[in-house]
Amino acid sequence: MELIYITLNEIYKILLLIIPILVSVALIVWFDRRVWAFVQKRKGPNVVGPFGLLQTLADALKYIFKEIIIPASANKVVFILAPIITMTLALSAWAVIPMSEKIIISDINVGILYIFAISSLGVYGIIMGGWASNSKYPFFGAIRSAAQMVSYEVSIGIIIINVLLCVGSLNLKDIVIAQEKMWFVVPLFPMFVIFLISALAETNRPPFDLPEAEAELVAGYQTEYSGMMYAMFWLGEYANILLLCALGSILFLGGWLSPIDVYPLNIIPGVFWMTFKILLLFFLFAIIKAIVPRYRYDQLMRLGWKVFLPFSLIYVVLTASFLVYFDLLPK
Repeated sequence: MELIYITLNEIYKILLLIIPILVSVALIVWFDRRVWAFVQKRKGPNVVGPFGLLQTLADALKYIFKEIIIPASANKVVFILAPIITMTLALSAWAVIPMSEKIIISDINVGILYIFAISSLGVYGIIMGGWASNSKYPFFGAIRSAAQMVSYEVSIGIIIINVLLCVGSLNLKDIVIAQEKMWFVVPLFPMFVIFLISALAETNRPPFDLPEAEAELVAGYQTEYSGMMYAMFWLGEYANILLLCALGSILFLGGWLSPIDVYPLNIIPGVFWMTFKILLLFFLFAIIKAIVPRYRYDQLMRLGWKVFLPFSLIYVVLTASFLVYFDLLPK
């Protein structure tokens, strides 16, 4: 009986994690399209449902009922596993994200390391999809993605070290609580800017969408995919984008903390502030996609290795030196 209770409890936690993310992805795609339309002075989705809110649901139903075509020369097992791995890893990383002080699936002491490990594994789904397609354009896109994601994970890792020096803990809740007096975006503003740009490259968002550059590679590693398998890649991509927006909110914007600790702002539930900050960062992602032209690949790699990495390392030294000199290192 106890075993059944534990199993039901785990299923409940899994549903509590997956369902809100799937709904959020559907809404965020609508929001993304509306922002592009606003920048380009057009209407965007506005027909299917009120304000076009059901357009994403209609697209999802289209993908569900479309035929899944597997190329005859593809490695079928790896071809099928690739989008499943991408989507599963993208959803798994949300298990340690605290939406408020009490709303969290798994409060582990090494939450940062868990997210970093899961996001590092995410590149395997893309590589597997590009290689298993047995076509040169998906393979080129997969190789580009591997180099791009690994390069910018290094920058994100160095940026996170700056925050950890100020907190002294790998627990995401501890990082938020440490910002009660001042959000880290103030002393670490250059790192916040680099984090946002690196997050764009990590998630293959414009202007760094080179692994799926349609003018060069048709659709990159997704070229040979169709139906629900294509939608899984798309779902994993948007879940990762929201994940990095949530991580940026926790690391730099105080997570669920209100901007000013005064009435009535301090009585608003923390989950509202967390959601608002995620949407704010995603709005920046959407605006950048609408207005910034695509980088060349050599420019992308130069930016990551020759600009961001040295600057981040120098900033780590400056942050550590400041904390030691003024005896502000966390006890």
